[in-house]
Amino acid sequence: MSHIVHPILLAGGSGTRLWPLSRKSYPK
Repeated sequence: MSHIVHPILLAGGSGTRLWPLSRKSYPK
């Protein structure tokens, strides 16, 4: 799932909405 998280981290502000989905993988 890291492949999906990478684009989200690069997106930054744009990936904020997708954060909740990746949040399960990275409970920060």
